[in-house]
Amino acid sequence: MQEKDFVSYEYRTVSVKEKDQAKAMDMYEAFGWEVTGTSSALDGVTLSLKRDRHIPHKQELVKLERQAEDTFACIGGLERSKTLGASVFSYIFGCIAALVLGGGMCLCMLVEGSVPAFAGGIVLGLIGIVLCSVNYPIYKRLAAKKTKALLPVIDETEEKLANILERGSDLLTSERI
Repeated sequence: MQEKDFVSYEYRTVSVKEKDQAKAMDMYEAFGWEVTGTSSALDGVTLSLKRDRHIPHKQELVKLERQAEDTFACIGGLERSKTLGASVFSYIFGCIAALVLGGGMCLCMLVEGSVPAFAGGIVLGLIGIVLCSVNYPIYKRLAAKKTKALLPVIDETEEKLANILERGSDLLTSERI
């Protein structure tokens, strides 16, 4: 009778954004995890992972894996911060512009028989339309400025993540050779 080698596995599920799925799969594979399945979730994709419980250099791999997860989250935060400030400014500026436009409409419609109020309402409405129309170019300019400032930091952080993944992969292959 043939003896089978029994391998016990540890299992894990990780939720990531859909756009980060390939990067996350590569990251976990560098630490010995095997992707057993993916499923859609409300906030992205859920990855099902497994790995041998008795993998060599497990403590070092777990330590590097935590560093990689922190670095991966840092990259995500930097990516979000590229447009966050510009978005907040645009929402506030857009609300003010809409209020100015609405104020012009109210001035035209509520004050009956007054030509100066009607003319003032038209002018106020035109100012509101101009403010609404310049909101998007201002947003694009602010987002581009922040992106330009953050790109070197993002590149440096991605390089740090790549180095961590290489060290994890080297630990995996060092026992096998």
